Amino acid sequence: MPTLRMKEIRGFPPDQRDKRLSELNIELLKLKAMVKAGGSVENPARIREIRRTIARIKTVDNEKAAKEGISNANNPKNRLKT
Repeated sequence: MPTLRMKEIRGFPPDQRDKRLSELNIELLKLKAMVKAGGSVENPARIREIRRTIARIKTVDNEKAAKEGISNANNPKNRLKT
């Protein structure tokens, strides 16, 4: 799977972004499991590429949410500590 650029990601509909995000998370999980098991990965740089692509997709999702005025109040990082 080639690297996704921000321009491409912004052009995706939300359902396609969610689908791609879940596919990338599954692929990352498999690669990390392979490394933990002591196996060698065919392309170790792919792990970094996947992590960055996941971050790009999440960034676009957050930008769209901010534009629509949806807050991340349910995000544990944004809750007030008491």
